[in-house]
Amino acid sequence: MASRTLRIGLIPGDGIGREVIPAGRRILEALPSSHNLKFTFTTLPAGFTTFQQTGVALPDKTVETLEHECDAALFGAVSSPTVATKGYSSPIVALRKRMKLYANVRPVKSTLSAKTPVDLVIVRENTEDLYVKEEKTYTAPDGSKVAEAIKRISQTASWNIAAMAGEIALRRQRVRDAGTASMHGAPLVTITHKSNVLSQTDGLFRETARAALAQDRFQMVGVEEQIVDSMVYKLFRQPGAYDVIVAPNLYGDILSDGAAALVGSLGLVPSANVGEGFVIGEPCHGSAPDIEGLGIANPIATIRSVGLMLEFLGEERAAARIYEAVDANLEDGVLLSPDMGGKAGTEEIVEDIVKRL
Repeated sequence: MASRTLRIGLIPGDGIGREVIPAGRRILEALPSSHNLKFTFTTLPAGFTTFQQTGVALPDKTVETLEHECDAALFGAVSSPTVATKGYSSPIVALRKRMKLYANVRPVKSTLSAKTPVDLVIVRENTEDLYVKEEKTYTAPDGSKVAEAIKRISQTASWNIAAMAGEIALRRQRVRDAGTASMHGAPLVTITHKSNVLSQTDGLFRETARAALAQDRFQMVGVEEQIVDSMVYKLFRQPGAYDVIVAPNLYGDILSDGAAALVGSLGLVPSANVGEGFVIGEPCHGSAPDIEGLGIANPIATIRSVGLMLEFLGEERAAARIYEAVDANLEDGVLLSPDMGGKAGTEEIVEDIVKRL
C-alpha cells in the first residue's frame, strides 16, 4: 500500500502550548510504519505573544499557509491580556471564522476502570446562537436600562451540525471496531435543546436535527433528545448513558466545560475545530502561565487531539492506536502529571506513550 503524506501546520501559541505541541508532533512521528503515514510540518505564529511582537494576533500569512499548504493543524494554547488591549482578539476564534470551522468537537473520556466511566463526545455548533454577538442596550420608558441579545438559529447550520454528529457517531463505532475498548455497544446521538420554552429557535434546531439524522446513511445511529437543564443533571448522574451529544453553541459550550470535570482535568480533554475539508486539533486547556517552562504540562489533551485530527482525516486505525496508547498510560497510573495527582513531567509521559505505540 502506498504511503500517504499529510501536511500539518503547528501553531504553538502561548505558554504551555509551546511545550505540548512538540509532544503532538512526536506522537505523529512515532506512529508505526504499518499505518503508511508520513508527515511534513510547518510551524506558524499566532497568539498574544505574536500580537505583542507584531501588533497582530493572527497573521494573514498563517491563515494563507493553512489554507494552501496544509491538510490539518494543531493549535496549542492562547493567552489573554489581563486588561483590555486595543486591537487584540482571540486568534483561535478568528481562525474558526476565517476557515469556516463550523463545529467544535470535544470528546471526554476517562479510564475504563474509573469509578464512573465516561466516554462521550459533545458536538457544538460553532457559528451562531447567542454567539453571533449582536447586542444592544437601551433605556426603557421607566428610565431603567434594558440589554438585548440576538439568538440566531438557522436550518442550514442546524442540519450541518446534526449531520456531523451522526458521522462522528458512526466513526466512533469504526474506531471501536478497530480495537479501542469502550463501554458503548451501538452509536447514539442525543439532541439537546430547550424547545419547550424557545419554540421557534430551539424548536427549529430540534426539528432540523431530527430530519438530518433520519437520513438513510444514519440508519444504524440511535437518536434521542434531552431538554438542556435535565441534560446537565443526567450528564453528571449518568455519564455512561451518552455517546454523542449535539447542541447549539451556548449549550454545547456549557456542557463541554462541565463534562471535563467528570474526568478530573482539562489536561485530558482534546477538541477539534472542523469545517468542510479542514480540521484543527486543539487541547481544551489554556496557556497555564503559572507552570510555563516547568516541564510539567500534561500532554495528553494534545495527544488525544492528534488522534481526533487523524480521525477527521480518515485515518481511523492510526487514531485508534494513539487512543489505546494513551488509555494504557492512564490505566497504568504510574506516570501521571501533577494535575492528575502524580509527579511525572511532560517528557516522561510522552516517552511512555511513544513506547506504547
